[in-house]
Amino acid sequence: MAFPLPLAPTTHAAVTTPTPSLTTELQLLVVDGGLRLAVGIIILVVGWLLATWAKRGLQAGLARVPMDLTLKPLIASMTRYIILILTLLLVVQQFGIQTTSLIAVLGAAGLAIGLALQGTLSNVASGVMLLVLRPFRVGQFVEIAGGRQGTVQEIGLFTTMLITRDGVYISIPNSEIFGAVVVNYTRERLRRVTFTVPVDWVNDLNRVEETILGALKANELVLTDPPPSVVVAELRDYAVLMRARAHVRSPDYWRVLWALQKDVKIALDKAKILPAVPRQAPIVRTEPLVAGNTIPPEEQLRESSPRPAGKNAA
Repeated sequence: MAFPLPLAPTTHAAVTTPTPSLTTELQLLVVDGGLRLAVGIIILVVGWLLATWAKRGLQAGLARVPMDLTLKPLIASMTRYIILILTLLLVVQQFGIQTTSLIAVLGAAGLAIGLALQGTLSNVASGVMLLVLRPFRVGQFVEIAGGRQGTVQEIGLFTTMLITRDGVYISIPNSEIFGAVVVNYTRERLRRVTFTVPVDWVNDLNRVEETILGALKANELVLTDPPPSVVVAELRDYAVLMRARAHVRSPDYWRVLWALQKDVKIALDKAKILPAVPRQAPIVRTEPLVAGNTIPPEEQLRESSPRPAGKNAA
């Protein structure tokens, strides 16, 4: 019985791959890095422009939407920030950094970032609370943060912008506003105009009341409900203080205040009502022409003349 002979082992030729040189690796690294850098810059520029256009477009579009003026700039700003964050994530991915790893690192460093940016984060938290509590809205005239007065222009995430009566722009951090007393002058629909009118004691108070009240009612911006009133506020040494009160719409407050004071003055002059003037009683003084501590002229001459020599000369 014949057995098959074993086959001879086959030999394979070794395949050798050329090893790239260091120069080639550097060239590839530079080309790859340059392409990634160029793409990252393009993405960053496009994202920045897109965020700016999106904010402007939202502001223009929301201007025609009947919604709260306070939320319109906030929505536009948040949209811009979201687009910028997404743009930065895309740029980071271009350089081979995993987004999940980056988020984990940022989460681990959240405490340090919070401590470093506690002022900024406090402004953001205060801005959110201002939007939730609504102590004021865009377009209202307020007094906040140490007596600063102005019309609210915008409530942002970090600051609140005011425009004063004389056109000065004021930017106040939200944390400073949230911790201060806020006085809102235009939140209520109506405001009461109050001012005092000093008149002389010799006037007939009933006639004074009728004259001032007539001037208040003659102004078309003064509301009839609640009706205007005039009362005797205080009796002083030289004057009787009359207090005039009238209710107006909040936007008309300053205009009516100035107009009513002028109208009341004109009405009092026409009615020949005397204003209060401080008086001083005349004093008749019966005093000598020469002060009591002054030496009379004849004694001055006697003391200045030389004394004769005699017994008292020694």
